[in-house]
Amino acid sequence: MISVYDGDQITAEASWNHFTYQLNNRSVGVVGVAVQECQAHGIPVVPDPGDFAEHVLIDFRGFSRGRMKDESKRLVAYANNRGWLFRAGDPVK
Repeated sequence: MISVYDGDQITAEASWNHFTYQLNNRSVGVVGVAVQECQAHGIPVVPDPGDFAEHVLIDFRGFSRGRMKDESKRLVAYANNRGWLFRAGDPVK
């Protein structure tokens, strides 16, 4: 499973701030995929508010290793085509 933020509940910048400052992780920015992009390939997206309210999981359980790799590449392509949603150091809009 891939841990992500629900963009309908939190902005890209706020998710970056949470990930870096509150969870003490390193990140240069935020990219994203849409729920519809996951669902179009049969990949479930599951709310998981236990850790924090905006937490969501992209659920690859039950996929073969090969299919998980292929579907992950598709999601990366969607995110790369969309571009940065937020980048550390970008001027405030």
